[in-house]
Amino acid sequence: MKTFRLAMLTLTLAASAAGAGAQGVAPPPPSHPHSAPHPIGPGSPMPMHPPMGTMMAHGAGHRVTPPTEAGQAAFAAIQEIVARLQADPGTDWSKVDIDALRQHLIDMDEVTMRANVGKTLIDGGLRIAVTGSDRTLAAIRRMVPDHAKEIDGMRGWTVRAMDQPNGVELTVTSGDPAEAQKIRALGFMGIMTQGSHHQVHHLGMAQGDPTHRH
Repeated sequence: MKTFRLAMLTLTLAASAAGAGAQGVAPPPPSHPHSAPHPIGPGSPMPMHPPMGTMMAHGAGHRVTPPTEAGQAAFAAIQEIVARLQADPGTDWSKVDIDALRQHLIDMDEVTMRANVGKTLIDGGLRIAVTGSDRTLAAIRRMVPDHAKEIDGMRGWTVRAMDQPNGVELTVTSGDPAEAQKIRALGFMGIMTQGSHHQVHHLGMAQGDPTHRH
């Protein structure tokens, strides 16, 4: 009798398992004898994942390139000049003066950002009063007259700089009406950007060339 009951129980369990399989319900996987469930909650260990940056780099199939922006214009200008000097085997390091270049870039910042500018329309162009005080005034007197000499005659312009008690008076004119209109549109800073001598001046100054001193 016990044997008959055991056989019937076995048949019932087998039928139940077959029914579950027919409905697409997979039996739970067997647990490893040494495995333990991972609790979830405060203090529970989190699953290990690679850092997000690594995942992005690997997922894109290439390494992440570092930033190239120096972050500040004067710093970038000095960095470029230093790189050129280091790449030139003929650089005479006994004459190099990067501090002089830095002082010039400070002058450029003073004139660009802090000088007061008053414009007067005149026949053929502009008369510009560039004024300031203290460090700004000194920068104006160093930069504006030198720049006027550099661009005088360019595009047929006549460029003159006259010293004033609190700055410099810059006059820029042309006999060509189209150029006169351009001068007025450019204004002070547009005129100051004319020519390519700035870059040459910066390199010469850093090299210690006396012709590029203020």
